[in-house]
Amino acid sequence: MRSKTLGASQLLVTPMGLGLAALGRPGYINLGHGEDLNYNYDAAAMEAQAHTVLDAAWDAGVRYFDAARSYGNAEGFLQSWLAKREIPPQAVTISSKWGYTYTADWQVKLPVGQKHEVKEHTLPVLQRQVAESRGLLGSHLDLYQIHSATLDSGVLTNQAVLRELARLRKDGLHIGFTVSGSRQADIIRKAMDIRFDGVLLFATVQATWNLLEQSAAGALQEAHAAGLGVIVKEGLANGRLTARNASAGFRTQMAALLAWAENLNTTVDGLALAAAANQPFVDVVLSGAACVTHLQSNLKALDVAWDDALAGFSAELCEPVEAYWEIRSGLEWN
Repeated sequence: MRSKTLGASQLLVTPMGLGLAALGRPGYINLGHGEDLNYNYDAAAMEAQAHTVLDAAWDAGVRYFDAARSYGNAEGFLQSWLAKREIPPQAVTISSKWGYTYTADWQVKLPVGQKHEVKEHTLPVLQRQVAESRGLLGSHLDLYQIHSATLDSGVLTNQAVLRELARLRKDGLHIGFTVSGSRQADIIRKAMDIRFDGVLLFATVQATWNLLEQSAAGALQEAHAAGLGVIVKEGLANGRLTARNASAGFRTQMAALLAWAENLNTTVDGLALAAAANQPFVDVVLSGAACVTHLQSNLKALDVAWDDALAGFSAELCEPVEAYWEIRSGLEWN
């Protein structure tokens, strides 16, 4: 894979990166997540699995890896792999995120009312979590992102937080933000108004874009034009855009996806990720694979020859925005 700069930053990324949301903790909302981990939630076994997937990604040319404080032990697994492989900071680009605290205590099923992660976009949380991330990742940490910035959390108007982010940027960290939910476009445009010393505070935006949820495309195009690096997450809609999706309500769409994939000698997930990778505003698409087989299938996206016919087909698969996010919110942690 050829590397490119991430927006106007000097960070180098490959067209596909690896996100560790499904590798760092026992529970996640991707379809079939437990199966991917062989239902073995021992911490040492999970670290070994993470290293195996990271090895496969590295050997395939992936040089961008994304973690978060709330992804269980993801930062720790990533750090131990970097040390084992003796990968120097300049050979790889690493991002992480702050704003959610992991609270599942290494459990998959939680009592009613208990959450897997708790969101808090305050200055004390930022200061605590950036110290934790740096303590694990050290000089490998290149990009630090607000985890799921929203209008409701007030993080984009919290001057104490914004000043601290500007200080961290001055200290050498690139600063970004991620978005989720039906108002992604509004949040992106709000964030693009924030400047310190006459310069945009944020170097990157990470957003959900996939064949089913394309509502942020216009705002992402604006961000790209303004020099922000654009990272796509959830390109497979948490497994809904894979052959694992057996939902009765998705049979027609799945049949069409399978037919296109077969015609192109690729996989459903490869086709879906190719759709994201070929958007003109996208710099890097994250694979969320939790096993080597699925990573290899995801990487087939890079071999898909994109054309106008595929672009037209992809436009037909969009779901109503609110419906998409309602389905996502109902996905089971497994």
